[in-house]
Amino acid sequence: MAKVNVKYECNACGYQSLKYMGRCPSCKKWASMEEVVETPQKKTKHTAFIPTSSDTERLEAGKLKSVSTQDVPRTLTDSQELNRVLGGGVVGGSLVLLGGDPGIGKSTLLLQISAYLAKEHDVLYVTGEESVRQVKIRADRLKNNTDELYVYAQTDLNLIYEVVKKVKPKFLVIDSIQTIYNPNLENSPGSITQVRECTQQLMKIAKSLNIAIFIVGHVTKEGTIAGPRMLEHMVDTVLYFEGEGQHSYRMLRAVKNRFGSTNEIGIFEMKSSGLEDLANPSQMFLEERSKNLAGATIISTMEGSRALLVEIQSLTTPTAFNNPRRVSSGLEYNKLILLMAVLEKKVGYLLQQQDVYVKVSGGVRIDDPAVDLGVVVAVASSFKDIAVDMNDCFIGEVGLTGEVRRVSRIEQRISEAKKHGFKRAIVPAGNMKNTEFPPEIEIIPVKDIRECLDVAFGSVLRIILAVPIIRFATSSPSSFFVILIFSV
Repeated sequence: MAKVNVKYECNACGYQSLKYMGRCPSCKKWASMEEVVETPQKKTKHTAFIPTSSDTERLEAGKLKSVSTQDVPRTLTDSQELNRVLGGGVVGGSLVLLGGDPGIGKSTLLLQISAYLAKEHDVLYVTGEESVRQVKIRADRLKNNTDELYVYAQTDLNLIYEVVKKVKPKFLVIDSIQTIYNPNLENSPGSITQVRECTQQLMKIAKSLNIAIFIVGHVTKEGTIAGPRMLEHMVDTVLYFEGEGQHSYRMLRAVKNRFGSTNEIGIFEMKSSGLEDLANPSQMFLEERSKNLAGATIISTMEGSRALLVEIQSLTTPTAFNNPRRVSSGLEYNKLILLMAVLEKKVGYLLQQQDVYVKVSGGVRIDDPAVDLGVVVAVASSFKDIAVDMNDCFIGEVGLTGEVRRVSRIEQRISEAKKHGFKRAIVPAGNMKNTEFPPEIEIIPVKDIRECLDVAFGSVLRIILAVPIIRFATSSPSSFFVILIFSV
């Protein structure tokens, strides 16, 4: 009987140890060490031969100037949002990892793309979680024409490679990588060793046969892809499918892309017929925006190369407890605490006895410094119970001293606000230099948050003061002049 070696490996950084440790000494992560059983490899009936480059090619080194700089050939899909995230289409010989929560729509998206690509190319869809009949039922429900699509239900990597050599597809889909196993290894499917070795073999298949491979990866409760952290370093592209179960909107975000930008996102809407592209997501986010209600502002954020208009909602309520609650949805929690501290220190708002809740409507998660100004105004609006004009758009980064700092791509943000009918845009004063804005929208530069709040609440205060002016003007002319002087 072959000797069994037991090791412990960190699922975050791949650090190995002969004994179990509660904390990884390499990445300092707790409870990340998992048991790995290693046995000498044995020959099985099915032994996959993964072709590699010839010895002549490996021994030759070329100069960089001889390398062609032409664009990498890409294949377009029927989804413009997916093409945007991938950098302009699918690159031949690339390995793409798609992760997301269960039921978010990973298999649906890949089945739709596979059905479209199968019209002109050979596509092999390998499912390790469903039967071929289940895939057919789902395709019929989505009304996808899968007549030319090859479907194979298998989890053995060697058998999958044998089918790949026979079919010779241009695109290969593996759903999912946690179910695929290499019979030459004694580890169970889904273990760290199996996931790493299977991904490495798939990478060799993609590069040697020039096949674009999509693999689906499960995610942990922390929201990261299950398996060793080095899995994301091995592939060419890492995509995360995000969304909330209560919303029908999904966001596809690239966190790694060797063939394009990592700042692009794609927005989809889940319907009974599958996932559909959203060409104008700003309109969707603004359809149910609050009007004439305190605690709501509109901000312009950049997601990759596109500008989005999103509503920020805030609610402040008095609390009798010593530790008030701070809840943030769609916004980083530490950013909310920082902005509230600036609001207390520089403006004088006493928020120590207030529960503060901030939410980004539509289930969107934002990590853009330009949303700081909109969050500050939303919290101040709810605290003062004064509604902000919903024709105003707020753009700017807030510093620790209360200053409003300049942001990037201000022209594109303003153009998006103008397209959706906004009348005014409150922007940092630093963005006014050497910048041309459209004349249809009023640009108001501000230097700090106090000046911004005066601009945001100024029109509302004038309307409130106009009520007693009209009321007392008919009864007492002296009261009219006294209130008028006080308002000025």
